[in-house]
Amino acid sequence: MSFGARVLKTGIAVTLALYLSSLFLNPQSPVPAAIAAIFAMQPSIYRSWKYFLDQLQTTTLGAIVALLGGMVLSNEPIAVGLIIVLVIMICLKLNMGETVGLTLVTVVSIMEASGDWHFALNRFLLTLVGIVSAFLINISVFPPKPKVQFVKQIQSVFSGMSLLLRTSISDEIKEVVFREEKNTLGGSIKSLSDKYHLFEEEQKKMKRAKFSETRQMVVYKQMLLSLQKGYDVLDSVERHYFQAQRTPEMDLFFDTHLERVIKFHEHALLKFEDKLKPNGEEAAQFVTDNDHFMEQAITQFDIDKEGMLRLSIVAAAIYDYGYQLERLNRLADHVHSVSEDKESQDTMLNWLKWP
Repeated sequence: MSFGARVLKTGIAVTLALYLSSLFLNPQSPVPAAIAAIFAMQPSIYRSWKYFLDQLQTTTLGAIVALLGGMVLSNEPIAVGLIIVLVIMICLKLNMGETVGLTLVTVVSIMEASGDWHFALNRFLLTLVGIVSAFLINISVFPPKPKVQFVKQIQSVFSGMSLLLRTSISDEIKEVVFREEKNTLGGSIKSLSDKYHLFEEEQKKMKRAKFSETRQMVVYKQMLLSLQKGYDVLDSVERHYFQAQRTPEMDLFFDTHLERVIKFHEHALLKFEDKLKPNGEEAAQFVTDNDHFMEQAITQFDIDKEGMLRLSIVAAAIYDYGYQLERLNRLADHVHSVSEDKESQDTMLNWLKWP
């Protein structure tokens, strides 16, 4: 985890929880409030709200079970273990497994008092103070904006990927550097995917999506898929391309088409930034070139069977990357010309349903 807003907010939430606990509850140890604040800090507003509601339910149930267990079974280790198992089963039955960690901390601390309900109430309130502190800080201090972060990160991830794609087949980049950059790129795409799922979840769960917001989701989904397909090309090049017997003509053939594909990807992204005009001729030519590339990659060169199979895998990955870019480009042209009518909405919704 790198230092960012969430790290800072966690520290602020812990501080607030400790101050509130000391001010209003005056406990011997406010540590449970701090622990609750740490657990409750979530990466989106929706997840913060959902965690707050779920944790309120599971903590209440856990506290009641722990209080009864402490009164009946005392605080013997085997009794604590049995109550822990029971609380975990309840949380899983309620589909609230994400809150089980903090709930168990509350259960253990309450059972420590062997049924003392004053102590149990104090620990329960400390936990609530921590959860509320984290929720308030999360929505008031640098509120999570995964959609904004996603858009900013797209261009930087594409720049890193285009450099690797341009230098991979031409064999200009050092092998160690290639692997390091490729691993970094994989992590960046994974981060983009996580952000996409966050604001997709937030949009679906917290409010009814407008057509313009649905259209944005379609765009972001295809942007992410295009980057993933570009990463697949890098993966296939590393695994298969250099293991096959090749000629300088073959290297030039693959490298030239890959350069054309990267340029088309760049143009599609610039259209979403409203910097380029729609260009139907460029798109039609790209589709033709991509189809011809796949045909020629298989039939043009006379090499051994194993080499042909390996190069076919690389060619298929490049072709699929180009195919997704053609969809991205059509979507870019459509977004600029779309009108708020029923037919346009149906078209965009069909894009969103496409896996």
